[in-house]
Amino acid sequence: MAKKPAKSTGIVLDTVRNIGIAAHIDAGKTTLTERVLFYTGASHKIGEVHDGAATMDFMAEERAHGITIGSAVTRCPWNDHLIQIVDTPGHVDFTIEVERAMRVLDGAVIVMDGVRGVEPQTETVWRQASRFEIPRVIFVNKMDRPGADYERCMASLEARLGGVPIPVCVPMADELCVIDLVNQEMITFSGDRGIDVTRSPVPERYQEVLETHRETMLLAAAEADEDLEEAVLEGTHIDPERIWSALRSATIAGRIHPVFGGSALRNWGVQPLLDGVLKVLPNPLERPPAIARRVDNGEEELVEMTQEGELAALAFKVQLWDGRRHVFIRIYRGSLSAGDTIRIAGKDQTERVARMFEVDAGAKRKIDYAAAGQIVLLAGLRKATTGDTILATEGTELLLLEKIDTKEPVLGLAVEPMRSADEGKLLEVFGKICEEDPTVRFEDDKETGQRVLKGMGELHLQIIFERIEREFGLSVRVGKPTVMTRETISGSGKADALVDRVLNVGDKQVPLKARAVAHVAPRGRDQGTQLTVEPTILPAGTSLNAAQMEAVQAGVNDASLAGPAEGAPLQDVLVQLVEIETYGEGSSPQALRIAVSQAVREALVDAGGLVLKPLMRAEVVAPDESLGAVLGDLQSRGASITGQQSDMGTSTVHAECALDKLLGYTTTLRSMTRGRGQFTMEFDRFDAQ
Repeated sequence: MAKKPAKSTGIVLDTVRNIGIAAHIDAGKTTLTERVLFYTGASHKIGEVHDGAATMDFMAEERAHGITIGSAVTRCPWNDHLIQIVDTPGHVDFTIEVERAMRVLDGAVIVMDGVRGVEPQTETVWRQASRFEIPRVIFVNKMDRPGADYERCMASLEARLGGVPIPVCVPMADELCVIDLVNQEMITFSGDRGIDVTRSPVPERYQEVLETHRETMLLAAAEADEDLEEAVLEGTHIDPERIWSALRSATIAGRIHPVFGGSALRNWGVQPLLDGVLKVLPNPLERPPAIARRVDNGEEELVEMTQEGELAALAFKVQLWDGRRHVFIRIYRGSLSAGDTIRIAGKDQTERVARMFEVDAGAKRKIDYAAAGQIVLLAGLRKATTGDTILATEGTELLLLEKIDTKEPVLGLAVEPMRSADEGKLLEVFGKICEEDPTVRFEDDKETGQRVLKGMGELHLQIIFERIEREFGLSVRVGKPTVMTRETISGSGKADALVDRVLNVGDKQVPLKARAVAHVAPRGRDQGTQLTVEPTILPAGTSLNAAQMEAVQAGVNDASLAGPAEGAPLQDVLVQLVEIETYGEGSSPQALRIAVSQAVREALVDAGGLVLKPLMRAEVVAPDESLGAVLGDLQSRGASITGQQSDMGTSTVHAECALDKLLGYTTTLRSMTRGRGQFTMEFDRFDAQ
């Protein structure tokens, strides 16, 4: 097999850091990213979120709402290294953006609000990072605000997330400086936007802070370096690079999470964080090989990060750019050139890469060549979508890299174009939106005849409507929100179905005769629908061929598409086929499929349907004086209060509540709290209420 002639990207992988910046909404992710771009020289000005001028929030809707909606990719140099950054959304409605970013990153910076500590979306992004075993550092932001507490944030991270926070740079709010525990120095920031960094010995007034936190840090580092442990216990001088090396090993292994602090808005503490990213987060070569499975036999195979060998890449995001379809990919092995033909594993499809780009937020720069370790944007791919594995056409092995999990939508809105002439355009535009965002569904409601757009929440759908009007000039009429439901069964059921009929096929009569007995029972939540077959399913001396067995499975699938109560998708049901009776040639695959489907459907009706609604984990923050009214209102909505904390005149209430009871709740909360309340919710599960 001929190999491509070697080229060079000019990028040395061990000097690259692919990192994501993630947090709860309003913790300061984008503000932090703006400082990073400014201090690294990637941007010559700082764009503020509150002014609608942030570089990373380049979409009109992001600037209008003051939040990040889509993950944005950029790159910047720092101390002879290249940092590729993905700034991710903090609102739960756009959590798919975080999920697919975490899938392709090598490390992450988790930003925490110094006052509020761990918040609901902090928990979500932490779980997403843990799922992909992403090494993390923590930046405790907004330390200039009254009530901010660095140590309390570390405690909440340990208690609520199970993290192992290890202090590295401790912020001191009274002087807007940080104490560097590794080098035992005080770092101050001055000049235009804090660009001048000054290091000096730690003054006497901060010695206790230094000694207390440094001991914690050294003991954590010593666990990764046995020789270091002896030096720590003896109190001898330890070279800072040796400490960094131990911290790096423990961070990459996921045993610790180094903590930095400051205030991005006040230009305080960002440069030490950048140094820490280079010191403790891994380069692409230090990450475990990507897991893949062979298409032919399903066997697991590891894909090493190397620029040698045939191309293997993952498409992790589809984006409409200037109205045209583009695909973000992360290359795990080999290289790719503009003009190459690639194939999509498992789909038997090939496509040609028309153009390739490096991305800097809302701008893109054309490149001709990219190799393993890079995140690039491709134009010209019409079929590749989120989660697809991209391979070279000349390779022989077909591999599927680990896919990206997507959540099912929970809220739907009936939509129709303002003008009947736009009917075709509406179908085309929403088709593109669904390709771009895998958590969006656009479907026909067979009962009402309406077209329904489904998404993850009210804001999610609102942003889509604003985008299609701006980008495509399409205005739509929107109906009232409809909450998506699921169904299970409330008890056990059993049915015996006999199919005995004759089909007229042309001038022939085809007999159909088969009998099936099915038993159904409920399963635990989120355990899915399962089929089991009893050993005594068939009379002695009979057997089913492959086509008949396939028909039996198809019959179960037919009956399990909809529940018996409302016809919603069925879940968490155990289906047992306890008997099948065949009648010679009349028991064709078609006859068996009909009999099994009828038996299962009647057993479901006998068991009784149970409607499952989307339950949300909600967090409400309100002033103490409004707490009584807030709790009373939540209980009137059927919410279950799961926790409550009070601190500095505000109370935080944790609750579970059905989504349909929380529609429009933000407006009610603001009225009860005179505009001071905050509300966030996250989908938890489908359950009865």
